Amino acid sequence: MDIAFELKNVSYSYIKSQPALVDVSFSVLKGESLIILGANGSGKSTLLKLMDGLIKPDRGEISAFGKSILNLKGDQEYQFRRKVGYLFQDSDVQLFNACVFDEVAFAPLQMGLNPDRVKSMVEKTLESFGIAKLKDRPPHRLSGGEKKKVALASIMVINPDVLLLDEPTNGLDPRSRKWLYKMLIDLKDEGKTLVISTHDLDLARIIADRIVVMNESHSIEAVGRSSEILDDSTLLENVNLI
Repeated sequence: MDIAFELKNVSYSYIKSQPALVDVSFSVLKGESLIILGANGSGKSTLLKLMDGLIKPDRGEISAFGKSILNLKGDQEYQFRRKVGYLFQDSDVQLFNACVFDEVAFAPLQMGLNPDRVKSMVEKTLESFGIAKLKDRPPHRLSGGEKKKVALASIMVINPDVLLLDEPTNGLDPRSRKWLYKMLIDLKDEGKTLVISTHDLDLARIIADRIVVMNESHSIEAVGRSSEILDDSTLLENVNLI
């Protein structure tokens, strides 16, 4: 199968004496659902930020679709952003427009698409997410579940091939969590590539093809098929997940 992302010997530190990631290597196949599993503080969020090009590694190489993402500029960056969507752990960081409609319209307008086409895209996306009634509401006044839906809609409106989702179930009530599980299953069935950081073992069991397990030393503890990782209670206990 083709490779969507590849990381080779990637290390990163916010402060030199405190590494956030140490010598991380793995690949993500196109159409795969890959879970990055680890306790809080293991480096999962940092890893996704690196894969989205929001920060650059101190050492190592990161490529997407066969090309390095470390110095994206111009058309290369445009194509990358067109193919890859990133969901922040905290929806309040992601949502900054005056109303929900403008939030979902932001990315396609930034890409230079025709405003009439954007309007149609946004309306279709809002309907598919069941949030059309929220279109005139300020995002900061929504519930946690509603914010998550709007944030995900703002990514999916441009129909990216790859979704990088940072702790997507954090702060969700049971109903919103069930909605998200179904949405992710549908996206997987559509052939989207999903890379999800989480410590939610239920989500991992539902959606993962493979799992990368991060330890509290900020390096990879194990990589394997979903069943072999989730059935290994000793491994999960060692990385503080159970």
